[in-house]
Amino acid sequence: MTTPHRPAHPPRRVAVLGGTGWVGRHVCAALAARGDDVLVVARHPAPHIRPYAFEPLDLAHAGQGRITGLLSERRIDTVVNATDALNATDGWARADEDLDAVNVALVHRLLAALGELPWRSRVVHIGTLHEYGDVPPGTLIDEQVPPRPGSAYARTKLAGSQAVLDAVRTGRTDGLVLRASNVCGPHPSPASFPGKLVGMLRRALADDEPMTVVLTGARRDFVDVRDLADAVVRAVHSPATGHALNIGSGRAVDIRTLVRLFVTAAGHSTDLIDERTRDVAGLGGAWTRADITLAGRLLGWHPRTGLAESLGDMWTAATTTDGPLQAEEA
Repeated sequence: MTTPHRPAHPPRRVAVLGGTGWVGRHVCAALAARGDDVLVVARHPAPHIRPYAFEPLDLAHAGQGRITGLLSERRIDTVVNATDALNATDGWARADEDLDAVNVALVHRLLAALGELPWRSRVVHIGTLHEYGDVPPGTLIDEQVPPRPGSAYARTKLAGSQAVLDAVRTGRTDGLVLRASNVCGPHPSPASFPGKLVGMLRRALADDEPMTVVLTGARRDFVDVRDLADAVVRAVHSPATGHALNIGSGRAVDIRTLVRLFVTAAGHSTDLIDERTRDVAGLGGAWTRADITLAGRLLGWHPRTGLAESLGDMWTAATTTDGPLQAEEA
């Protein structure tokens, strides 16, 4: 089941579920640059997905038959699932049934739909490093760490990832799960911490007031969204199947450092920051650092964008091209 990445493959017809959102928009751009035929599937269109075919669909409630019909009509051979129940609603506090609807039930309907197609299909599912749950500080999280999710969000994301792996194991489809670390970079979802940082800095500069930030003691792995998109494209075209692969920077950064780096990368002094410290409940453990060895071996993938560059590009995009920040669409 383990086969090294081969760089040269013919174009594929790829449906990107949640293609209007933060991760999805970069995945679409990277696939198109690779020469693939991209179909964006989401509730509503967005200006940045105009170059691609678009199908309006409320994926959280669409039945299996509707999904099967769409994939069949469009002759889709690969599906990238970039949906996320939290980002789809612009906020972290979601009821369990909302999390289940997108993170679990949608995945099962998608897999059933893929099984109905008259051709062999492939799925690349974007999970999260938070599926592993709390680990001791200093741990380099590889794919052998047993997942022990500690939040409802992480539990539902794990259930969706496991459904994909089970479908591959039983021969119903081919594909990979990419467990992404925290993401940063251009056009962040407003529900994410990077998106909130952009909003806080905008308001501070507009009001000529300090940028008040609540910090935690967490240390997290942040990967640039464009590097994640590159991993997705490689997963789409890789012959590897049946694996969960960790996608991150391989570094753990404390939140205070991240905030200060963002402000300086945006061209401002850290004197602007008004730091407040308190415990804040997170989606996973207080420590994340991804071991990305397996992704390197199977996909030939390595992160290329440094954190300062990623945060600087995030601010540049926000001040030159963004209107209201876009959330993930489901």
